Amino acid sequence: MPLILTDEQTMLKEAADGFLNEHAPIAHLRKLRDDHDADGVSRDLWRSFGEMGFAGVIIPEAHGGSGLGAVEAGVLAEALGRTLTPSPFMGSGVLSAKVLIDGGSAAQQAAWLPRIAGGEAILSLAVDEGAKHRPSAIATSAERSGNGFRLNGAKGFVLDGHIADALIVAARTDGGLTLFLVDPKTAGVEIERTVMVDAHNAARVTLTDVQVDADAVIGAVDAGEGLLEGALNLGRACAAASLTGAGDQAFQLTLEYLRTRKQFGRLIGEFQALQHRAAHLFTEIELARAAVLGALQRLDAGRDDAGLAVSVAKAKAGRVAELAVQEAVQMHGGVGMTDAFDVGLFMKRVRVLNELLGDAGFHTERLARAQGY
Repeated sequence: MPLILTDEQTMLKEAADGFLNEHAPIAHLRKLRDDHDADGVSRDLWRSFGEMGFAGVIIPEAHGGSGLGAVEAGVLAEALGRTLTPSPFMGSGVLSAKVLIDGGSAAQQAAWLPRIAGGEAILSLAVDEGAKHRPSAIATSAERSGNGFRLNGAKGFVLDGHIADALIVAARTDGGLTLFLVDPKTAGVEIERTVMVDAHNAARVTLTDVQVDADAVIGAVDAGEGLLEGALNLGRACAAASLTGAGDQAFQLTLEYLRTRKQFGRLIGEFQALQHRAAHLFTEIELARAAVLGALQRLDAGRDDAGLAVSVAKAKAGRVAELAVQEAVQMHGGVGMTDAFDVGLFMKRVRVLNELLGDAGFHTERLARAQGY
């Protein structure tokens, strides 16, 4: 497929950019941060996401969603990266929604998908347990107990887990991995909010003898690995899209600074060394955007190589966004890291997005192992 958006996807991009620039610009992030908002996100904004059809972009129309695909989810993720908007979109509208769409029972889908699509509910996927993304190293256990299971373990980096109406927990069962839908108010569940360096939100979740019924299982017992991988691949591609959005916006801010800042009586954008660096960064951003769109298109097409394309996109977008924010700070000079300028906020956001669902090292190794190395 051509690595360009369709007319409908372009219209969605324009609508998302316009909506976020009006209702959730970078000033929105600053206000939540400076006011020490207890949630760290705006529930009113999330409901507006639902009204716009953004929250349920991948949810089928039968459940109140827009019924669109991975590319459209990536378009929204890139727009969120541009404005640094704290939002449950990744954890709820992408990761959790994907798990329920692919593996949820009719009752689970009816109970949660319409509420996610309407911006009325927030779900969080609890996977990672260590300092790095390693879904193969899940140690949280689920032992059969009565007519259900007893969960024990701890999770970290649970996106917006402190405000979740439900958690999707990945745990080890006798024959593999199983996903469970857990009420955060269940006895034995402890949740601690962790405000990240970029002023976005995650949580630590501790499960101590948490009892759940058999109907809390999503999909089949011991068959959660495929469901989880499908959700993680979509999430990784959307994280790559957010990285591209953040990197490109940092670049745009830098270009504006080059056009207006004077040094030695000349605009600094006239210096050839800075022009070369800007040209190099432009080409790298375009390459990253192409890799991300290609991965999203493969996910929509259900291709066997989609997972590898996602790893290429996440690794490339992460490295390019890192370059973009480093160059932004360098070209702004020392003031670039002061809170008065937005480029420092982009640097922090890129750092977090790089770690989310696997950094460049994780995905490079994933590619190498797939090639037999």
